[in-house]
Parts: sequence; C-alpha cells; structure tokens
Amino acid sequence: MITTKLFRDALLGKPQISRREALRYFALVAAAFATFALPISPVAAKERQSEIEVMILGVYHFSSPQSDIVNIEIDDFLEPRRQRELDDLAQALGQWKPTRIVVEQEADGPGFLLEDYAHTEQLLLTQRNETVQIGYRLARLLEHEAVYGFDEKARHDEPDYFPFESVQSFAGRSDKTELIEALINEIQAASEVEKASMAKLSIAETLFQHNNPDKVTRMHHQFYYSMLSIGDGDAQPGAELNAYWYMRNAKMFAKLDLIAELGDRVLVIVGSGHLTWLRHFAERMPNYRLVETMPYLIAAAALDNMQ
Repeated sequence: MITTKLFRDALLGKPQISRREALRYFALVAAAFATFALPISPVAAKERQSEIEVMILGVYHFSSPQSDIVNIEIDDFLEPRRQRELDDLAQALGQWKPTRIVVEQEADGPGFLLEDYAHTEQLLLTQRNETVQIGYRLARLLEHEAVYGFDEKARHDEPDYFPFESVQSFAGRSDKTELIEALINEIQAASEVEKASMAKLSIAETLFQHNNPDKVTRMHHQFYYSMLSIGDGDAQPGAELNAYWYMRNAKMFAKLDLIAELGDRVLVIVGSGHLTWLRHFAERMPNYRLVETMPYLIAAAALDNMQ
C-alpha cells in the first residue's frame, strides 16, 4: 500500500510537493506501471476480456466556455510550460494503455466518432480545450485511429438537463433565496482558491482536487441534494433538476456502452461535475470495472517536478 505524504496530500487537496517527494513517489508508481508489461496468466487474460475497464479523468474546462454557474479564469495552455506539462500528463496516462478515448463532445451515433481528430497536429497549435490538449494528444501518442464523443445535450423537444433558472426563479418566490446564494457562494469561494493556486501548480497538480472521489462526491451531494428542498409538493424544480442531471449522465454512460467492447480500457475525459454519476455507473453496471485516476496524475506531477 502506498502511504507517502505526497499521496496523502494529493487526496487532501494539498498538491504542493517537493522534488524529492515527487521522485520517491514516481519510483513507486513506475514500479507499479512495470507490472503492466509482465505476462498475465491465461485465467487473468480471459477475465480481462470479459469486462470493460473505465478510467474517468475529471477536468475543469481548459478554454473556459462560460457555460457553468461559476467559471475559472485559466492560463494559456498553448504556452511552452503548459505544453510540456500536457506532454507529461499524456505520458503518464498512456502507461495505462487505454484502447479507447472518450471525451465530453457531441458526436453522432452509431459510431460517435469525432471527425476533427484527423487534424490533431494543427489543432494542438490553436485549440486550448481539454478534448484536443489531453484527448487528442494522448490518442496521437498511442496511435489511436479514432476519438469518441459521448456528450448529451438537449435537442428539439428534449428537456433542459440543468434547469437552474427554474430553481432560482422558484427560490426567489419562496424563502429559499439564501440557500441558492449560499450554494453559489460556496462554489465561487472554491473557484477563487483554485484560481489563486493555478499559476504555481502544474496541470496535473491542478487536477488532483477534480479527481479526489471523496471531495468531488461531497461537493456534488451538497450542491444537488440541497436543492431537493426547493419546491412545494406541486412544483418541484429542485427535484426535477436532480432528475434531469441524472438523466444526462445516464445517457452519456449509455453512449459509452455503445462505444466500448469487452476487453477495452476506456479513458473518459469529462468535466468533474459529471464524475460522481459516471463513477456510480462504472462501479455498478455489469461487466464494468472502475480504475482510479489519481496514481497517474501523481506520476504526471512527478514528471513535471523533474523538469
């Protein structure tokens, strides 16, 4: 069992690590990576072919599309330092040897292929989003022929999967305005702390808190389940928001199931707000096995600290 201070600090959301600690932990992780190269028994090989392994990398949106309740102002990920860190992240994630990469972009079924992956070389020079800078970069490194999109957004007569304005409107007509303000303020405060620390952290280090399952789940429950109290029994916008958010994530995972085949290792790159429900499905859906992301992020941070 790994019990280094680095690992504990990562789980606690304290990503500052010394070069010595990074090198020590990287040696441990490298030893773990080496096990992937070892021959596996016929029984183990057969078991692996009978399931789908899923690793879910939670991220903040690199290009800050201003689509969330609170958005983070971020660095320019095209500058040389960040490009080196992205290369380190790809190298670390690549050690898991994913066979498919799925990203938070819309794509048409049944193939769910992202056509612009064919232009990765040009896109890496101009596009700042995580689809290109992590997903396409890693897929290119692993010589994948395709990258897949599994996002789900409302179209035509489909419901709004995040009807927050309805929740705010009802809260404004009742005694729940302070609750909404408190929830937004909590997210805003966390974002300000994150923004203040970004300049001195590597990209891998900034992703620690977005992939700490306990922290992400705690924040998810605090935000979403608090809104269940917003309603009067007839109109229940808080309950509807929870139901629609669950529906969006369930549809996304259902698309993943159409993309993946038994024996695959699927790396999912998605906004960390989706992490709780997608982990829920990966842990409970038959023939799926969830693989933790944190050791690979710490390995990437170790590479960054070796620069």
